[in-house]
Amino acid sequence: MSFSGVSEYIEKEVPDWNDDVIATARFKAFSGQRSDWELKFQFWRDLILKIARHFDLLVVHSSQIKNEWFNRGGLTPLCLDRVLFLMYNEGDIVRSSDLVDPTSGRVSQLFKRVRNLMVRARTTSEVLLKDHVIFMTLVKDKAAEVVKLLSESHWTSSCIITMEKFKDMCGGTDEASAVLSYLSGCGKAQYLSINNKEFIEGLKVSLSSAAVSSISSLDSDVLHLIWTTEKLQQQLDVIDRRYEMSRKSALASLQSGNKKVALRHARQLKLATESREKCTSLLNRVEEVLNVIANAESTKKVSEAIQIGAQAMKKNQISVDEVQLCLEELEESIDSQKQVETVLESTPSYSGIDDEDIEEEFKKLELELESENPQVTIPKTGDYEAAEETLASESADLLSVAFSSLGLKDGPAEPSPTQNSVVPARNNESKHPMLEAA
Repeated sequence: MSFSGVSEYIEKEVPDWNDDVIATARFKAFSGQRSDWELKFQFWRDLILKIARHFDLLVVHSSQIKNEWFNRGGLTPLCLDRVLFLMYNEGDIVRSSDLVDPTSGRVSQLFKRVRNLMVRARTTSEVLLKDHVIFMTLVKDKAAEVVKLLSESHWTSSCIITMEKFKDMCGGTDEASAVLSYLSGCGKAQYLSINNKEFIEGLKVSLSSAAVSSISSLDSDVLHLIWTTEKLQQQLDVIDRRYEMSRKSALASLQSGNKKVALRHARQLKLATESREKCTSLLNRVEEVLNVIANAESTKKVSEAIQIGAQAMKKNQISVDEVQLCLEELEESIDSQKQVETVLESTPSYSGIDDEDIEEEFKKLELELESENPQVTIPKTGDYEAAEETLASESADLLSVAFSSLGLKDGPAEPSPTQNSVVPARNNESKHPMLEAA
C-alpha cells in the first residue's frame, strides 16, 4: 500500500482535509476532560478504521499509522498517540505480541492469556508505537468471511483445511495468525498437524454455531488426504503448462519446416497426456474416499458424524488400513513421478511410446497448423522418416536404462487393491483440446 493511495483516499473521505485552519485544530494534542475532545477522538478512530477496511489491512505497524497515513508536509497529529492508546484500551486494536499462539499447548495458551492481562495494565503509548497492531473489527469480519466461504463449499458442520489454503483465504501469514488466534479463542477452530515424511499443518473449523469438536485420528487422515489432493492438483497444473508449451513449440517447428524438432515435441505431448491421466486417476481415488467421509458427516452432528463416517467406510469396504495404504501408494507414485521428470529433463528424446501414437499425434499437429495457416506448406512425412528412426534408436538405449532403474514397465499399470475397492470417480476433463484428442 503506497502513501499516495492513502492520501487520495483521505482527501476523498474528508472534504475539508486540506483546510489549514481545520487541520491545525485536528492535529493538536488532547487536553482537558474527555468530553472536551470526545468528538475529535471519534473522528480519528473512525478514519483509521475506514482506511484499514478500505485497504483490507488487518495488521499494520503503529508507527506507520502515525508517520505515514496522516503526514501533511512533515506534520503529524500530536493526538494520535493518545488515539491509538485509547483504541487499544477499548479493544479496537491489539498488539501482535498479545496474540495467543494456537499451535502451542493448552497450558501455554492459558499462561499467555494471564500474562496479557498483567501486561495490558502496564502498556504505555510508547510501547504501543513499537509494535504491530491488529484491528479486531476487521479480524472478526475476515473470520466470518472465511467461515462463510468454507460453508459454501462444505455441507458438513465442520471441515478440515490445510494451513496453506487458510493463509490464501486470509491474505497472508500475519493475517492468518490473527484470524486463527481469534477463531481458536472463540472455540471455532483447532490447529492440527501431522509429521509423516513431510510436516503438514491444518485446521479443523466449525461451520455451525457450535464449538469445534476435539481432534481425532480420522481428522489427521482427512488432512493428509486433502493435502494430497492439493499437491496432485498442483502437479496437474504443471503438466498442463508443460503440455501447452510443448504444443506451441511443436507448431512453431512445423511452421518453420523443422520436422525433426517437431517430432521430439510430439513425444513430449504424448508423455504429458499419459502423465496427466495417471495423476488424474490418483486424484479421483483420493476424492472418492473424501466424498464417502463427507457424505456420512453431512447427516449428523460433528460428534456423531465421525462414527457414521467410519461406518460408511466399512460399508464401502474402505478401512482405515486401506486409507493408509492409499496414502503410501500416493507418496510412492509422486516420488516415482519426480524421478521420471528428472530423467526426462536430462534426456533429449523419449522411449516407451509407440511410433504409431507419435505419428498420430504428429498428424494432429500438422492438421492444426494447416487449419490455423492454410498458406503454410507442411513437408511430407516420408522425407523425415529416416531422421525419426535414427532419433528413436539413439535414445532407446539411454532411456531403457533410466526407466529400468526406476522400476517402470511397459503396458498398463495393474490396479491396486485400494483402487478396486473405491467406486469409480468422475473423469477430470482436460483443459486443452489436444489432451482430449490424445
